[in-house]
Amino acid sequence: MSTAAAMRGCSGPYQQLLSQLQRQANLTEDTSSLLEPYIQHQELNTPILRGSCTEHPGAFPSKDALRGLSKRSFLWTVNAILGRVLKGLVTLQKQLLKPQDLEELETAKRNIQGIRNNIHCMSWLLNGSSETVEPMPTGSGPWLQLTSALDVFQAKLEGCRFLRGYHRFMGSVGWVFREWGESPSRSRRHSPRRALHKGVLKTRIFRRGKRPVPWGHLPW
Repeated sequence: MSTAAAMRGCSGPYQQLLSQLQRQANLTEDTSSLLEPYIQHQELNTPILRGSCTEHPGAFPSKDALRGLSKRSFLWTVNAILGRVLKGLVTLQKQLLKPQDLEELETAKRNIQGIRNNIHCMSWLLNGSSETVEPMPTGSGPWLQLTSALDVFQAKLEGCRFLRGYHRFMGSVGWVFREWGESPSRSRRHSPRRALHKGVLKTRIFRRGKRPVPWGHLPW
């Protein structure tokens, strides 16, 4: 993450920025913000199909793996994963949806970008830390691969499983943020390798059907 990019527009104390990241994670964890509308729109709302809409094992890091990372490694990892999530949402939109079909998807993309902006700011605040940054491997492409070998139903189900994993991941991210202390100097020092074995920008938060809420005036 670029320090220069993070510095531009960043303001507010550590605790205020952390609070906003916690709220953003809580918002994006909520399945009603994206997964549930997708299930309704793709006609997957039956007990059997819902039972098949499960996260692919290992597609996203576990909560324990994320908890084991240092703060800077955690931020780097979450930022990289959210970048891949954005690619997955674009794939979903291009192959299964029309722009007007699921307005929640556009809202989700804006919210993810807002979180990444705040992650840049938090990374800048922690830039003086002596922690070693050892992020988890995340790859470079999207997790969602809707190839021509998949029929329409399989593609819909793959999209559902992808979104299920994304919401669960954001719940784990929020959990870690809630565990952080009140000062950037109080950081976790667990090894990310060990965790694997255990296996502000003045941004805005968007809700469907509501106007953007300016930073510093959150409704929570």
